[in-house]
Amino acid sequence: MKNTVIATLALLTLTPGLSQAAPLDLGGVQQAWAQCQYQQSGDKQETCLEQLSGEAEQASAAAPFNTDLLIWSAIVQSSWAGAKGGLGALSLVKAAKAKLEIAIKQDPKALDGSAYTSLGSLYYKVPGWPVGFGDDKKAEQLLKQALALNPNGIDPNFFYGDFLIEQGRKAEAKRYLEQALKAPDRPGRTLADQGRRTEVKGLLAKL
Repeated sequence: MKNTVIATLALLTLTPGLSQAAPLDLGGVQQAWAQCQYQQSGDKQETCLEQLSGEAEQASAAAPFNTDLLIWSAIVQSSWAGAKGGLGALSLVKAAKAKLEIAIKQDPKALDGSAYTSLGSLYYKVPGWPVGFGDDKKAEQLLKQALALNPNGIDPNFFYGDFLIEQGRKAEAKRYLEQALKAPDRPGRTLADQGRRTEVKGLLAKL
């Protein structure tokens, strides 16, 4: 009986959409995000990310000085915005932007500079003035800061490569995307790494 209870609590902790006795920890948020991002699509993906965003927000609120959780709350929220699309997503990306700016002030090196990567990606994906805050120069500055902190990481190389493609700088993009494929596996992030590598290969195939 005791083992059954423990197993049930573990499932509740790691599965978005189920009631939880305690907020998700960092690993739980990361695993659930990968499931939403790479194992769902369409309306199901949007619903999955919306629900997880609330849970990540709860986890971050329960540990307000945990910069890692704050970053991941922003990542989930911006992913939800991407799945949602349209002008209705603008308030979500603005909220994610504010969280990432706070995270950088708290600890710019947290998660190997992931806040710079995520914020940089928002700056080149969001429309510019007067609709949004998009700014390609700011995006490149932030993405380069992320690479300075984590030059071999899969995410900073992927997002900078994606940015360079959008800028028409394909030769440069190829170098960073190839580096992303060489990035070492991240402990506990198998699904995320597999999904990201598939995205990298998709971009390389278009070059």
